[in-house]
Amino acid sequence: MFLGLTVPKLLLILAIGLLVFGPGRLAGVGKSLGESLRAFRSAATEEPEKGKDAPEKKGE
Repeated sequence: MFLGLTVPKLLLILAIGLLVFGPGRLAGVGKSLGESLRAFRSAATEEPEKGKDAPEKKGE
């Protein structure tokens, strides 16, 4: 599994999160985390805008 996280460890983390945040807020936290990851991935795969920080190509 990912980073040594087994199913029992994931269930324990989920149970602790449920106790800390409650069922309603835990869903909102998961939604926010998913949206943040989606935005980060899309920003990471976009081409950088042409500007003064972008390296210039030779021949242009």
